[in-house]
Amino acid sequence: MTETRAEIRLPTQDVRDDIPFYTKTLGMRMDMIYPADSPRIAVFSGHGLRLRIEKDAPEAPGTIRILTDDPGGFADGQRSLTAPNGTRIEIEELNPPLVVPATLHSFVVRRLADEAPWIIGRAGMQYRDLIPDRLGGSIIASHIRIPDAGPVPDMVHYHKVGFQLIFCVSGWVDVLYEDQGGMRRLYAGDCFIQPPEIRHRVMEASENLQVIEIGVPAEHITEIDHEMTLPTPDYRPEREWDGQKFVHNIGKEAEWGPAPLPGFIARDTTIAENTRNVAGVWVLRPGAGDPHWTSHDADIHFTYVMSGTVTLEGEGRDPHQLQQGDAFVIPPGMKTRLSAPSDDLELLQVALPGEFKTQVDE
Repeated sequence: MTETRAEIRLPTQDVRDDIPFYTKTLGMRMDMIYPADSPRIAVFSGHGLRLRIEKDAPEAPGTIRILTDDPGGFADGQRSLTAPNGTRIEIEELNPPLVVPATLHSFVVRRLADEAPWIIGRAGMQYRDLIPDRLGGSIIASHIRIPDAGPVPDMVHYHKVGFQLIFCVSGWVDVLYEDQGGMRRLYAGDCFIQPPEIRHRVMEASENLQVIEIGVPAEHITEIDHEMTLPTPDYRPEREWDGQKFVHNIGKEAEWGPAPLPGFIARDTTIAENTRNVAGVWVLRPGAGDPHWTSHDADIHFTYVMSGTVTLEGEGRDPHQLQQGDAFVIPPGMKTRLSAPSDDLELLQVALPGEFKTQVDE
């Protein structure tokens, strides 16, 4: 069997000065030194790296980032060092705590007709940003589409998030999830809650698949898991990840009831219950009675128009005529009204936290 190794080459003026730093300070192993009488090259390995320190090599010294779960116990607690050969060493947390920026509240209206660009993202999927300012980095809402049917070039991966929703608007998609049995197919009107760091893999999509993905915070890390194979052997529906359960809510099985907004009915996707009130997700349709002016006290209140038309009126604002593909965010305390809804109107509403108060202006 052929053996292959890779090395990163770094320059030095004198290899002998670097040996104690890389072996003692950084705890790496010296694997090779050459020549013995007047060393010009030394090779060190450790922390997932193999370094070739070479006298008068043409490269710049560069930077090495070492990630550890005990920064205080590594290199005597130093977080920034410089090696004798000039290489900068940064010591970072292996699993830093998730930080969700404070929400910068704003009234946002994003129209499909504005022709915001579609960006090619992970696994060849096309992304359209529904909240351009991302409320200060606290949330991202993406309209994602896969135009062509067939297998998706995805890998087993997970997201370091506080909350993540996948809601199918059109088409279908097959996904495998850790400890959730076999293949899960998401149809239009269905949604998944992907708890923090649950392993999953998108397998196949129909033609014109479109989903809405909500993530908190806006910028979060996606990591590939090269070790796990899906599906996993055990089915564990009650398992929690950071206090949240996996949810597969099926739209056609949902029950409809009164909505907090007068003039509408709603179906609850059980997200608030299964995320311990981190977030709530509802689908709204026109009901009996007339719409009223209302305000809310949620930190984040996002709505996407899945079908039909409606007029969004905002206190002190010009009305917005909304249609399929449009989205908006209402800041807490702002009075708004959804008027003139078409009979086929259907809205996706997401709020953080899941429980909040709606004040109706009679």
